[in-house]
Amino acid sequence: MFNIKISYLIKTSIFVFLFTHFSVLFAQDSFGGLALYTVREDMGKDSQATLQAVAEVGYVNIEAAGYENGKFYNYTPQEFKALLRSLNLTPLSSHNSSVSLDNADKMMADVKAAGFEYFVVPIPPMGLFKSDSKGMSMKGGAENLADILNVLGKKANAAGLKLLYHNHDFEFMKDAKGEVVIDYLLEHCDSKFVNFQMDLYWVTKAGADPLAYFEKHPGRFKLWHVKDMDSEGKFVPVGNGTIDFGRILEKKERSGMQSYFVEQDRTYKMQPLEAIKVSHEGLKKFGFNNE
Repeated sequence: MFNIKISYLIKTSIFVFLFTHFSVLFAQDSFGGLALYTVREDMGKDSQATLQAVAEVGYVNIEAAGYENGKFYNYTPQEFKALLRSLNLTPLSSHNSSVSLDNADKMMADVKAAGFEYFVVPIPPMGLFKSDSKGMSMKGGAENLADILNVLGKKANAAGLKLLYHNHDFEFMKDAKGEVVIDYLLEHCDSKFVNFQMDLYWVTKAGADPLAYFEKHPGRFKLWHVKDMDSEGKFVPVGNGTIDFGRILEKKERSGMQSYFVEQDRTYKMQPLEAIKVSHEGLKKFGFNNE
C-alpha cells in the first residue's frame, strides 16, 4: 500500500510538472493581435475554422473588419463575442469603413456589444475615400475630415468606446489648401475623443518616420498595424522585410501604443493562414511577444 501511494504521488507530481511546464510554454507563445482583414477570404468561407486557426497560431487579440447589416461575419454582436470567448480570443478593435454621422450610434452600439474597446475609422468615411489605378486618395480636405472625426469621437465616447483613425500613405500628402492631412488631424482632432492607429507600413511607404510623429505627438498612437515591406515596396510577413521594427518598438511608450496587430493586405503566392504564422514568429525577433 505504501509503495502504491508513493507511485501515485510520483505520477501526480510528474503530471503537474508537465502540465505547468507546457502551460507556461503555451502562454509564452500566445501573444499579439491579428487584423482579420489579412484572412478576410478565409473568414468569408468558414469564419469559425479561421478563428480557430488564428488562435492556434498564438494570436490572442483580434481586430475585426467584417461588420455589415448589424452583424460581424454574419454573427450578431453577442454571438460573435461568445464565439471569440470560446476560442480564448479577445475582441480589441473593429474597423468600420461604412460609418457615417447617421449610422454611427447603431454601429457603435453593436461594436460595444461585441466586446470591442476601440472603434477604428480605417479610411476617410462618407464617400471621401478614393481608390483607382493611380492609388488611394481622398477628397473634401483635412479640415472636413477632422470635423467629422471630432463628431464621431464624441459619439464613440458616449458609447463607451475609444475612436481611432487609421492612416494610409495619402494622408501624408497636402490637400487643396496646402495642409498635410495627417498633421492637420493630429493638431485639430480633440485628443479626448480622437486618437490614431498608426500603420507602420504606410507611414514608411509615405517616406515619413514614425519616431518623428511619436516625438511631436506623444501618446496619440494607441494601436499599431505591424506589417513589413520588401525592397520593392510590397507587403511581406513581419521579419521578412526592411522595416526596423525594433527601433520603432523602443519608442512605444512615447507613442502611447497599448497594443498592436499584424496585418498583411496581400500575401501574394503565400496563403494568408501561412503568412500569419510567419509573421507571428517574426514578431519575436523584435520583442513584440512581451506586449
